[in-house]
Amino acid sequence: MGYRVAVAGATGNVGREMLNILAERRFPADEVVALASRKSLGTEVSYGDKTLKTKDLETFDFTGFDMGLFAIGSGPTKEHAPKAAKAGCVVIDNSSLYRNEPDIPLVVPEVNPEAIDGAGRRNIIANPNCSTAQMVVALKPLHDRARIKRVVVSTYQSVSGAGKRGMDELWDQTKGMYVPGQERAPDKFQKQIAFNVIPHIDDFMEDGTTKEEWKMVAETKKIVDPSIKVTATCVRVPVFVGHSEAINIEFEDFLDEDEARDILREAPGIMVIDKREDGGYVTPIECVGEFATYISRIRQDGTVENGLNIWCVSDNLRKGAALNAVQIAELLGKRVLKKGG
Repeated sequence: MGYRVAVAGATGNVGREMLNILAERRFPADEVVALASRKSLGTEVSYGDKTLKTKDLETFDFTGFDMGLFAIGSGPTKEHAPKAAKAGCVVIDNSSLYRNEPDIPLVVPEVNPEAIDGAGRRNIIANPNCSTAQMVVALKPLHDRARIKRVVVSTYQSVSGAGKRGMDELWDQTKGMYVPGQERAPDKFQKQIAFNVIPHIDDFMEDGTTKEEWKMVAETKKIVDPSIKVTATCVRVPVFVGHSEAINIEFEDFLDEDEARDILREAPGIMVIDKREDGGYVTPIECVGEFATYISRIRQDGTVENGLNIWCVSDNLRKGAALNAVQIAELLGKRVLKKGG
């Protein structure tokens, strides 16, 4: 007997990926329902070799459903997630709404699978921020070996992290650079994104950091270890899909770069491609559609006593969102619901 699964936000970038990945990984579902806002009612979406017509999230009854994968933003989630949870459906939420609530598990299955055991307290599990998810997959096996003291990370985040509007804006602005009369002023982003980089993602906070940077700090502490110090600079770049990160790590104990490379090669969810030659590393365009988090440019940092640098790349619509949500669903089935498949 399989699970009954509802995907909320099924017409968006992440919702569509959730459906794709559920099918690709042959998730043991007896029924999958696509939910969307009323304006998208009846829109057709793909689920493997099937086509689903979206149903109205506003009026949907979650009773009898085992899991709800939510990709609808914090506002609608605040309204609909408690209703689904009360009906007995465990919500796996991709928004930032619940991530820092102490009684809500924040889960990356390769990193802290045991956290999911607390899902029954409120029937809600939080999916981390896209930039955090790929980073902690890389940090955890290294932390287990040498104890991380401090992380300095600079991100290079694709426009798909801002949704379809972000992708459309990059496309339209790029065309406008070459086609007279098709110029497009910034709308989704604060400045022109085509042929540019913008060191500003989400709102500014009082201390000068942005909320995206704060998320990386708070979520890394909750998922990996509250004692790790993290400082982040998050930058939007003119890439359609795929987030990249330059990560500098300071450890309590010395960790040789060769040992670090071996540890990462054996770690779940990671693919190491690290040759010291032209093209011997992974760029975001090469990770699109892939499940793995890719690690390259592993090297010692001689400016601190126990330092290491790595380059980390992942498909943000997959590991940063949809894939992690489906992995949580798989883990939920094995550790908590145990319904079988």
